[in-house]
Amino acid sequence: MPDILALQTLLEQAGAARDKALAVHRHALAVVQAAQVQAGQLAAYRLEYADRFGKQFQQSGAIELLQCYQGFMARLDDAVTQQGHVVTQAAARADDAKALLLAAELRAASVRKLIERRTAEAALRGDRREQKTTDEFAARVAWQRLAAAGGPDALGFSAA
Repeated sequence: MPDILALQTLLEQAGAARDKALAVHRHALAVVQAAQVQAGQLAAYRLEYADRFGKQFQQSGAIELLQCYQGFMARLDDAVTQQGHVVTQAAARADDAKALLLAAELRAASVRKLIERRTAEAALRGDRREQKTTDEFAARVAWQRLAAAGGPDALGFSAA
């Protein structure tokens, strides 16, 4: 049974590691979602800005104002692109966290299965030990009855 107790401790550690990996995975998913929301907001703002000020420059506008508009649009494009990279990196970290979570779950399940197997083996050994004890007791009772009935000669066994 000390073996089972050690495995129980290992199972508790594996469970704690799994819980930690689950928390990391959930956090990584939240980061991905936040990055996606921010990317969507940036893209929507870029479209809104382009729509609002693009029409103004179709009619007439000063060159300096047009250059400011183009410079700001270029920075917005860069921000949208960079946020896309942030989303991609966050998704990769979430995938890594998921892989670690699956490994932790597999380890916990393996330890749990090992405990079940060891417990079943211990029960089987106990059953065999009990059966052996019962068989030995039955044999002793039979020999005692034999001895009480007159010894082995009563059954036709002779020491010749």
